[in-house]
Amino acid sequence: MRSVKPGNGPKHIVITGASSGIGAALAQVYSASGRRLSLIARNRGRLEAVASNVRVRGAGVDVYVADVTDPNAIERVLTTCDLLQPVDLLIASAGIGGGASLARDCGELGHIAREILTTNTLGVVNTITPMLPRFVARKQGQIAIVSSLAGLVSLPACPAYSASKAAARAYGAALRGLLAPLGVTVSVVCPGFVDTPMSASLPFRPPFLWTADRAARHVARALEDGRREILFPWPLAFAVRLAAILPNALADRLLMRLRQG
Repeated sequence: MRSVKPGNGPKHIVITGASSGIGAALAQVYSASGRRLSLIARNRGRLEAVASNVRVRGAGVDVYVADVTDPNAIERVLTTCDLLQPVDLLIASAGIGGGASLARDCGELGHIAREILTTNTLGVVNTITPMLPRFVARKQGQIAIVSSLAGLVSLPACPAYSASKAAARAYGAALRGLLAPLGVTVSVVCPGFVDTPMSASLPFRPPFLWTADRAARHVARALEDGRREILFPWPLAFAVRLAAILPNALADRLLMRLRQG
């Protein structure tokens, strides 16, 4: 996996959800010598494994075990990170998935939905909030929020997931306009299906599946170019955008076709 050279880019990068999926792949991509990575996740074992691979590539790595749903814990971690070295790029990539099944008990579905919304939406808010006054005071800083193409249109198989990612996308888009005059840039990342345990748990075969490595390299290049909204892969992004403007009956039919692969 080719890393992104520091150059004039970010020297200190914080990544949540860094123990697996896109978060772990981004840690590898940014693992160049001369760069500091602060990796945050809940699972210490997986996080340490990622950190070991990153250190081999030459980057300095700090590991923090914390849950993004705990605002106090995340604030303590981010304060520590920024005191050690000012953070240049904050990537909020922690998230969980979960499909819906009418065969499940309604109470269980409600519990799953609340967990998804808390992690994927409030987790983003908890991650970004402690860094906002620091970025604004320095009049610089970059934030990347990992949403999903599911945030552009409601997927029948994943109602809570779609809602959580739609909220994260809207939050990021609003922050982008609010913070731009203050020197802080915000990018919203909307991947399609990425080959991770989350995609493997879906009740259908994901179309246009990308590897986590490919997705991470694409995201890193787009952030380096300063893109504000990063949607990929383009065939799926096109289909999702089309579904968003179609009449409901046609949109539902298109989304069901995507679900069937």
